[in-house]
Order: sequence, then C-alpha cells, then structure tokens
Amino acid sequence: MSFREFVEESKGIILSTLDALGYSRPSSLEWTEPPNKAFGDLSFRIGFILGRSLRKGPGQVVYNVARHAAERYIPTSKYIESIDGHPAGFLNFKLKRDSFFTDVLSRSQDEEYGRVKLGTGKTVLIEHTAVNPNKALHIGHLRNVALGDCLARLFAFTSFDVHVLNYIDDSGLQVADILVGLVHSGFSEEAPAGVKYDHYTGDTIYVAVNRKYEEDRSLKEKQKQILKAIEEHNPQIFPLASRITDRILREQLKTCWRFGAFYDVLIFESDIIATKLWQTLFEELKKKQIAKLETEGKLAGCWIVSIEGETEGEDKVLVRSDGTATYIAKDTPFAALKLGIIQDMFSYSKYIVQPNGKDLWRTMTSAGETKISPIPWGADKSLTVIDARQSRLQRIIRRILEQLSESDLSERYVHVDYSIISLSSKMATILSKLGTAESGMGQESARIITMSGRKGTYINADDALDLVKEKALQETKKRNPDVTDSSWLDNVSEKLAISAIRFSLLKQDLDKMIVFDYEDSLRLVGETGPYMLYTYARASSIISNVVEPLSGESEISGNLLKSKSEVELITAVSKFDIAVEKAVKMLAPKWVAHYSFELCEAFNKFYEINRVVQEPDESIRNARVALVKGTMNVLRHALGFLGIEVLEKI
Repeated sequence: MSFREFVEESKGIILSTLDALGYSRPSSLEWTEPPNKAFGDLSFRIGFILGRSLRKGPGQVVYNVARHAAERYIPTSKYIESIDGHPAGFLNFKLKRDSFFTDVLSRSQDEEYGRVKLGTGKTVLIEHTAVNPNKALHIGHLRNVALGDCLARLFAFTSFDVHVLNYIDDSGLQVADILVGLVHSGFSEEAPAGVKYDHYTGDTIYVAVNRKYEEDRSLKEKQKQILKAIEEHNPQIFPLASRITDRILREQLKTCWRFGAFYDVLIFESDIIATKLWQTLFEELKKKQIAKLETEGKLAGCWIVSIEGETEGEDKVLVRSDGTATYIAKDTPFAALKLGIIQDMFSYSKYIVQPNGKDLWRTMTSAGETKISPIPWGADKSLTVIDARQSRLQRIIRRILEQLSESDLSERYVHVDYSIISLSSKMATILSKLGTAESGMGQESARIITMSGRKGTYINADDALDLVKEKALQETKKRNPDVTDSSWLDNVSEKLAISAIRFSLLKQDLDKMIVFDYEDSLRLVGETGPYMLYTYARASSIISNVVEPLSGESEISGNLLKSKSEVELITAVSKFDIAVEKAVKMLAPKWVAHYSFELCEAFNKFYEINRVVQEPDESIRNARVALVKGTMNVLRHALGFLGIEVLEKI
C-alpha cells in the first residue's frame, strides 16, 4: 500500500459520488494534506470548485458529497475510515491507520515497492554527456551526466524500455582546434608522463590554441581547412583525428564510469557523415523547401532553414558557404533517426566492456560487426539532455523534424535543459592554489566565476572528485581512528565524494544556476549526499543489532505505531512512489532528492525518540524493526536513482 493508492481511491470515490449526485466533474482533482491532522489525512477543495456552478455554498456542497460518499463507500473500504466535509469547502478523508500502516510495513520491504508502471511497452532513448572529445569533462559536464543518468534510472524503474546514448562530436571545431595544435603549433601527440590524456589535450593544447588564434588570425584559416579535411575523411588528417579523439574519449569514459554513469551506444558524428545520413536528409529538406539557398547578404551561399515563428540568425544555417555542415545539420539526422523518421544506415561494433560488465556499442560505417542495431530506433520518446544555451537550436531541430514528418513532436522529442554551473570565488581560489585550475583564476573579484573551456577557467571533473574525496577521507579517518583498512577508507571516501557532488547537482531546479562549492556539498547536516549516507548507515547499525528475527508478518501491526515521529516516518515511506512518479512526469530529479531528505529527516526524528532493539514489548519492537527496514529499502532505492550507492557503515 502507498499513499498514492490512498489518493487514487479517494479520487475515484469523489468522481463516482459526483456522478451519482448529478454534479459535473472538475477538470482536475488537486489534493493537499490538512495542516491539522484532526481534520484528516487528505483534503480536496471540492466546495470551492463546484460551489459557483451549483449556486450553493462551499460548505453545503462538500456536506452533500461527504454524506453520500460515506454512506456508499466507507462500509467496504479497507483504508478509508471517514469522509467529512468542512464548512470552508474542503472534503477530508481520514485513513484507517491500522490496516494502512500494517500494509506499508509489510510491503515497503519488497524490492518492487514504489514501482509505478508508467511506461510498459514504451521505449525511451536518453542522450546525455556528449562532451566534445577534445578535453576532459569539467564540473559543469557532470550536471549533464548526473541528470541524464538519473532520468535513465527513473524511467527504467517505472517500466520504460530505456537506452542511453552518448553523441561523440569527433568532427567539430573543437576537435579541429586540437589538430591545429598538433599539426601547426608544435604540440606533441603524447602527453607528459603522469598526465591524463584528456587533461593534456584540453588544459594545454586547447587553451593554448585558442590564445594563439587571437595572436595569429591565419590559424583560424588552418582550423577551417582541418575541419573540412575531417569531414571529407582526408587520408592525412582523418586518421590522426580518429586516433586522438579515441584516446580522449576513453579517458572521458573512465571519468563517467567513476561517476556511476554507463551507456548503451556511442554515436559518432563522423559515421553520420560517412553514411550519408545528412546528405539524404538534406535532399529531402530541399525538396520540401524547408532548406533554402541564401543568395544575398552576409549569409549568401549558405543553406538555411526557414522556421515560422523563429527570428533570423546565423544559428539557422545548415551548410556554410564553404560547404561545411553546421551543428544543426549534423544533429538533425541523428534526431530524425531517434524518432524513426529516417532509415538506420549504420553498422555496429562492440567498443568496450564497461566496469559494470555491460557491453558498450559504437556506430561504424560498413566495417562494423553487425548491421543489427543494439537499440530500437523510432522511440516513443527521445530525451536530449543539453544545457539551456542550446534551447533555440534544439527547438529549431524539432521544428525541422515536425515539418519533415508533418506531425507534432513536442511530446516525443524533448529537450531536457538546465542552467550552467559556476564557481564560487572561494572555490576557484582554492583550486588555483592547488594547481588544479587556471593560474590566477581565483584572483577575480566577482562572487561567482563563469567557467570557460577556451579561457581555461574551469575545474576538471576528475580534480573535483579527487578534492572532495580527499576531504571526505580526512573526515572518515577522524570518525574511525582505529580503522587501518586502507581499501575500506578509500571506498567510503569515494562513495561520500560521489554522493556529495551528485546530490548537490540534482537537488536544484533545472533552471537554477549552481554555484559549486565543495565544502557545502560535504556538509553532514542538511540537504547533502553525505547526510543521506550517514542516515542510512545509522539505520543499518540498528538492524545489525537485531538478534531475534521478526516473528512473522502476521504479528506486525501498524496500529502499534502511534507516536508523532512514528506516524510521520511511516507516512513518509508510503509516499515514495509519489516522488518517483512526479520526477518522471516532470523530468525533474529534484523531487526524488527532496523526498530522500524528508525521509532522512523523519527517520532521524524517529531514531532520537524511539527505542528499537531495546524496546521490551516484542510486538512494538517488531513493528519498529519493520519500519526501519522499510525505510532503508526505500532510501536505498531513492538514492540509487540519484546514482548514490549506500554504505552500511561510515
């Protein structure tokens, strides 16, 4: 039993009663919980909604509804004790706590507890990460990874067939920048000893080349030449680009795996170009006059798209006057493929076995192992996780596809956007002193610092994880002075670091800019990942001291949990699936993060007041042990959706 089932039963009773009374059904039934529990456990504003149309006072309306509903449904309801109307117009439902709490205690220990079957038979493709293979991931990219990975976990739990994609832009300008450094600026293809390869190419080559562009404008022409050579698979340039991007990509994936994110297929942009997916789509766009050749002005010679309701701008260019394709041109065929608008022309090969044992596939041209796709194209829903700066481009891509397919794709092709991450000036100063960020980065007087890959003002994800892990290790050693097992200390500090960063990235509204500060994320009190893990470990410690097994489910009685802290905790446990459903429908992991915090708060209040193992009454002890176990099961799942692995001891 869950609180959501109680809500749905109450809604059903309301609608049936309204029908029986001849009252019109409202367009929606929003519910709240009365602040005063004496009024009930659930409340609907029926009197306000129907009073005007019925020309009756709100109190009179709910009195009639309550009387008819109670007479008809209370005698046969297992979980509803009473239905009452409040003079202010609220229809209140009160739970039969004995049967409801007993069922929650029993069912909340099931691994399937909280599963809402929203997507049975439906496929979802989730594209996230998509970091250009010219540099390491920085802390801003981790918000993308955490968001995409969390959504994949949530959709899978709610019975969708989920497949995770990572788009590899191995033929774009940023890759060309690295080759400019290698071919024209004297940089070595090999990284210095002890330096991670993606750090070398991003921190050293990419930053330096972008500075050189300002000093030597002729290098920008070299960049254009190399970009075209990559797109045309030039035998001198393309093999070098492939070799370099592959080395960088493998290092990027190590970072993602460490962070707990895994994928099904890597989609290489160079394969989209080589398989002529773009050319095929381009011809169709020209035929339908969606793409038009500009003959005058600064965009003369460019192929552009005409989108009704969108202002003109260079971001509507599909093909530049020099014949090179733009971001939109390269991404549109991939978007069309995800929705099944164009035919799959790839071959596929296994790229690597990931640390979780799962095969990671990659697209190929004709040299692949198989022509059978490891994922189903033409998904019911496609989620593209990209920051809010790409909103206009994503909207244009969707509008192009709508013109091609002559259908509304607003529910099928969804851009999951989010605001960027900035650094607190304090954080930037610390990292600058440690040598993990651009020198002088912390000298800026601004309260927050916007990251920039070209300027070198960023924190690499690996460095951020290492820094937070080191602080977590120091705290773990303080709390466990007698522990000498270095592997245990390392595992705990790593999990604490990941929990700190993941939770800080996922608890916020997506449209809110995050100012990253590692000290805030590591706090042991408040809405942080480590607080969640410490709470779980506290519950685990209780269960580890339970000597006698539960006598049996038949002897677990929810009616024995009567104190305020017990009622609040079991009610919180019962609301797990509400948080899950809300997060999926709103594409907002924050609801699971907030729920996890509220559950931990409720548990810690319960822990401070109630004895569990030491409770002398066996029946009460059994009920409380069941409540602790149910809390642990739900918290483990909730944190798992956020990509946070629980620890039995910290």
